[in-house]
Amino acid sequence: MQPAAAPPAQVGGGARHLDVAAVSKSYRGQKVIDRLDFEASRGELVSLLGPSGCGKTTLLRLIAGLVSADGGDIAIGGRSVTRTPAHRRNVSVVFQNYALFPHLNVRDNVAFGLRARGREIGARVDDALALVRMGAFADRAVAALSGGQQQRVAVARALVVEPDLLLLDEPFSALDRKLRETMQVELKTLLWARAITAVFVTHDQDEALAVSSRIAVMNAGRIEQYAAPGALYDRPATPFALDFVGLSTRIAGRARRRDGEAVEIETPYGIVRAPRPGTAPAEGAPVLIGVRPERIALADAEAAPDENRIAVRLADVMALGSRTHLHGAAEADDRLLCELPGMAQTVAPGAEVTLRWRVADTLLYPL
Repeated sequence: MQPAAAPPAQVGGGARHLDVAAVSKSYRGQKVIDRLDFEASRGELVSLLGPSGCGKTTLLRLIAGLVSADGGDIAIGGRSVTRTPAHRRNVSVVFQNYALFPHLNVRDNVAFGLRARGREIGARVDDALALVRMGAFADRAVAALSGGQQQRVAVARALVVEPDLLLLDEPFSALDRKLRETMQVELKTLLWARAITAVFVTHDQDEALAVSSRIAVMNAGRIEQYAAPGALYDRPATPFALDFVGLSTRIAGRARRRDGEAVEIETPYGIVRAPRPGTAPAEGAPVLIGVRPERIALADAEAAPDENRIAVRLADVMALGSRTHLHGAAEADDRLLCELPGMAQTVAPGAEVTLRWRVADTLLYPL
C-alpha cells in the first residue's frame, strides 16, 4: 500500500509539542529503548511502526508515565514530565483492548476520567459521544456494543478530558479489515480536524501509511527513520525500512564502476545501474538494490538509456483483483517482484520475461 497524502500543515516542522530526548529503558538487564530521541509537533498524528519487540509500546508507556525511564527526558508542551506521575501528565491512552468498564454503561465509561479529575461533567460527555457518533448509545451496556462501537467509546473517553497528548496502542488490531479501514479514516479525520497531537503505535505498515503525518520506523530500541509517509515509502533510508514499509524488489550485488551520475552494480541477473549517492561505494563493495514493484513493468520495446532491464523466469503470478504480482525466480535472499495494474492475462508461471524500470527509481544501500 502506498501512503495517503497528509495535509501540508501536518507534516512536522511546527511548534514542537512532544520531546523525547536520549531516553533509555531496560528490563532485567535487557535494553529495550536505547538513548532514543523522538519528537512530535503540535497537531500531528505520528506513528511508531515496527515489529513485535522493537520497543514501540515501551516508548508509548514511557511517554504516558506508566513506566519510568532509566535515563533521558520527556517533555510535553515545553514542560518536563519525566518525574511527573501518570495521573498528572494530562495524557490519554486508548489501549489495544479498549479497557472499558463492563459494569458501567457508555455514558459512565466516558464520564469516568472527568469524575476522577474532579471536573464538571455537564454537556462534555454528550459532546464527546456526538463527536464519535455514539450519542444514541449513551445508556447502553458496553458489552452489547460491537468492536467498532467500543473503539469509538474508548476514543470519546480519551478525548473528553481534553488531553495535552493522545496515545493509541494498536487500537484497531481486534477489528476486521473493512471496519479497521473505516475506523482509520474516521480517527484521522477527527484528530486532524481538532488539531489533537497523537502518537499511534502499530505493527501494520498499511495502517501507519494511511493515518500518519509522520512515521517513526523502530528496530531494536532505536528509530531507523522518521519521515512523512511519502518520503519514507519513496526513499527508505535503510534496508530495514525498505523491507518493513511496503513491498520491494531487492537484489544483492557488488559495485562495479561509476557511469556518469550512476553506479553500475553487478548482480546475478546482469548489470543494474543506480543513481550515484554522495559517497559512492568502492569498486567490489557489497551493496543492496531496492525497487518498488509498481515502478517495474514488462519490457515491450527496446531499452531506453535511462532504464534498467533484467531477464527473469516467473516463479508465480498472483492475481489480486486491482493488481497482479509477478514473482521472479530469485537467487538466495533476493526478491524479484513486479506489480501490474489490473488482472494480467498474458503471463503465467514459468514464462521468461524482461523487467524494466528507471535508473532513477533504483535505491542503493551499502552492506
